[in-house]
Amino acid sequence: MTNRRDFLLQAGAMGAAALAGPMPAYAAPDDWAAMERQMAALYTVDRKLINFDAAYYGAMTHPVDAAYREKIDWVNRYNSTFLRDGVPGAPRDVELAKSSDAVAKLIGAQPDEVALAGGGTEALYALIANYRRVLPGDAVIYADVDYDEMQYAMDYLGQSRGAQVVRFSIPEPHTRANILAAYEKVLKETPRAKLLLVTHVSNRNGLIPPVAEIVAMAKARGVDVILDSAQAVGQMPFDVTATGADFIGFSLHKWLGAPLGVGGIYIAKARQGDIAPWLGNRIHPADDIRARLPTGTVDFAARLTIPTAIEVLGQIDIERKYGFLKHLRNRWVDRVRGIPGLTLMLPDEPGNYGAISAFRLPGMTTIDQAKRAQQVFVQKHGLLVVAKAGLAAGPGLRVTPALFNTATEIDRLITAIHAEKGMFA
Repeated sequence: MTNRRDFLLQAGAMGAAALAGPMPAYAAPDDWAAMERQMAALYTVDRKLINFDAAYYGAMTHPVDAAYREKIDWVNRYNSTFLRDGVPGAPRDVELAKSSDAVAKLIGAQPDEVALAGGGTEALYALIANYRRVLPGDAVIYADVDYDEMQYAMDYLGQSRGAQVVRFSIPEPHTRANILAAYEKVLKETPRAKLLLVTHVSNRNGLIPPVAEIVAMAKARGVDVILDSAQAVGQMPFDVTATGADFIGFSLHKWLGAPLGVGGIYIAKARQGDIAPWLGNRIHPADDIRARLPTGTVDFAARLTIPTAIEVLGQIDIERKYGFLKHLRNRWVDRVRGIPGLTLMLPDEPGNYGAISAFRLPGMTTIDQAKRAQQVFVQKHGLLVVAKAGLAAGPGLRVTPALFNTATEIDRLITAIHAEKGMFA
């Protein structure tokens, strides 16, 4: 059986760059310098513009990229013969099931509780728009930390079902106490609530709320939760049972590093009847979870590559990956927190953040200012940070290190933040 050190050594040979050197079998869990060398060598990325936008798309490692190219060639070779189950020993649905089964194992679900989607957004639209239990006059709830398109999907329930749409804001600082109080208040004040959207990791500022507690709070009032885990699966340890949620949508091309255009849904087996088939889909039986998603032609090669991405994650080790990402995050946060007037948008509470965080420069109050600052960081400093609006407390500049980022790159960000601290002061 391949051990982690051997796997990573082999992986480096599968791309354009070789590994910089063997790590001592992960013997030192906090040896981040050794981790940095090996992780950076697993990628070939352009570094002319330093990319701190891993929350958008997670680049493929060398072994995943190699597997994807191989699958593209294989699908192209067999083309519709494969799509119509004509390849001996490799029926289409059997091959795709290997991917969905691997995802189910990754997140602690049963195989018939997971289906592949074209990304997290598609997965969550499928869950929200097809949620059956909302009647005219019922309420659906979402927060300012939730993703824009998922907010739109919740708004759609108001337009299409006559639901009352309730939007609320989580006050800053985003402490555990403030978060729980905000959710408790909105649930108490919305007696006809039927559905609550909860975001596992906010794309705006990286907030990780106490998910299990919020789900339990909602269920105690008879309110279902749709959990947006697009930024969670592959970034941190994840188990569907631990969340308590019956409906979860997630991406696989972000933190898992699978090819673009792959994600999935989880629906607890006993609750699948509460999500209607996609636009009356009868390609699959009504009791098949795959009926809840579009069934058009997809990038089959991308979906067939998912098991390789999961294997790479397993060899890197999710706990170590998460620790390294938080190490990169803490490196820049700790070195800018003393800047007068600069706002770090997440308190340093345990479990409150992962790789993603955001900041406001002194005097930065509008999204136009944030966009201007983004351009300055790109054009003057060669750093991609992202202006994000949507929070009631104001916009921020989001920073999301990836596994391939280095301490030297983080230090360039620190220097840039100090250099631009007076931009709006």
